[in-house]
Amino acid sequence: MTRMDPRLGHEVRDARAPHAVVIGAGLGGLASAMRLGARGYRVTVIDRLDVPGGRGSALWRDGHRFDLGPTIVTVPQVFRDLWSATGRSFDDEIDLRALDPFYEIRWPDDSHFTARQDTDAMRAEVARLSPDDLPGYERFLKDAEARYWFGFENLGRRSLHKLWDLIKVLPTFARLRADRSVYAHAASRVRDPRLRMALSFHPLFIGGDPFHVTSMYILVSHLEKEFGVHYAMGGVARIAERMAEIVGEDGGLVRLETDVDEILVRDGRAAGVRLTTGEIVTADLVVSNADAGWTYDHLLRNHARRRWTPPRLERSRWSMGLFVWYFGTKGTRDLWPDVGHHTILNGPRYKGLVEDIFLNGRLSEDMSLYVHRPSVTDPSVAPEGDDTFYVLSPVPHLGHDDPVDWSARCEEYRASVEAVLEQSLIPGFRDRLGPSEIFTPEEFRDRYNAPYGTGFSIEPRILQSAWFRPHNVSEELPGLYLAGAGTHPGAGLPGVISSAEVLDTLVPDPERVR
Repeated sequence: MTRMDPRLGHEVRDARAPHAVVIGAGLGGLASAMRLGARGYRVTVIDRLDVPGGRGSALWRDGHRFDLGPTIVTVPQVFRDLWSATGRSFDDEIDLRALDPFYEIRWPDDSHFTARQDTDAMRAEVARLSPDDLPGYERFLKDAEARYWFGFENLGRRSLHKLWDLIKVLPTFARLRADRSVYAHAASRVRDPRLRMALSFHPLFIGGDPFHVTSMYILVSHLEKEFGVHYAMGGVARIAERMAEIVGEDGGLVRLETDVDEILVRDGRAAGVRLTTGEIVTADLVVSNADAGWTYDHLLRNHARRRWTPPRLERSRWSMGLFVWYFGTKGTRDLWPDVGHHTILNGPRYKGLVEDIFLNGRLSEDMSLYVHRPSVTDPSVAPEGDDTFYVLSPVPHLGHDDPVDWSARCEEYRASVEAVLEQSLIPGFRDRLGPSEIFTPEEFRDRYNAPYGTGFSIEPRILQSAWFRPHNVSEELPGLYLAGAGTHPGAGLPGVISSAEVLDTLVPDPERVR
């Protein structure tokens, strides 16, 4: 039996069905809501923003769409499995375009490396840069595949909240040299410093320091090779919009512009949430897609915690912050024909810059940039003939001893980014600038409740991954579950969507809840 909800016009499940409240309409929260709705739960998703998607949402400015967060889809199968759980076909509803090349990496000496899915093309790129490194590169690919099957398909798609589950796999961790960093593993296979960078930078896209994050994360190289790199027409925001629609179509409710202040506890269990307005929403279970640090430090501030205490969270190592400049350019669609969908511009330093960002907490004068130009694939992101750009620079988070004052430094840093782009990638663009938006770590802190303004929550070091990471089923409060970048298996679209898949195996069947 269903009824129509007058606020959204969606069918809402019978009020007698067990109720699950999901805090946050980010991709992990929406994926959790989709799976719980398919299981028979009555689901309410609550988010403080005015659009679904969280970091995967978008802003529109003068006809330009700025995709705020993730820009690529690397493992489409996790979305296909999610849609299938609701009886739908992802490929029928979302238009994915395979990118070729994936991206181009450029160095200050004008050398470059073009990443593609084709194995022979990649061998040719390696041989062009450093022929002697070709055998080591091929060994690296085999290493990445082994870590993919163990780290993603095995550990990443099941719960690791029991210590025994970790103990059982320790011999495999040792055999695969999980104690070695991503960079150290790349350096053990190839000698050319450019190739070492090209094979080790990927952890930066999930908030990790390549010189300290476990080498298990070289599995990303296999993800790219095996599944390709894709762009969703309409951006990741279109995926998020469709996910929210599915939640509603299946009887759930998505409440936007609604802020959760606290998780409520009754009889030792999660019992719902209190909103900042004072309204109470009762529930049989609660899923938090808010950052794990925010969940434990703020939403559970009135409940005793044993493991994720404020001192424990303060001691944790957090991912870096992000400076992201979104801007449009007028009449440039046919300019810069050598600038594709994704470009990585390297500064003069690699290790030194990473140390400044993660360890020293210092805003360096030099920088490396990730440049996203979606208009070469998706004309809908900009008015006809125009371009939309997204330029990202990793920067220190706000938790260092002398945090960057972005209110004072923002324009200065933007001008530095502009100078690098003007000189190294898109000359003349400053004369054609259109609308512009800038996100600094302060925006990440205030918009997403991200501790220290981090871009990716807790850094995925070896002792902050798997069992050591916040679990999908909370050890602090029965009836509380976690999804998203800050929990297992971690950040990035495959990890975030998989967190909901793991959560789905932990939540009891609806008939057992009451």
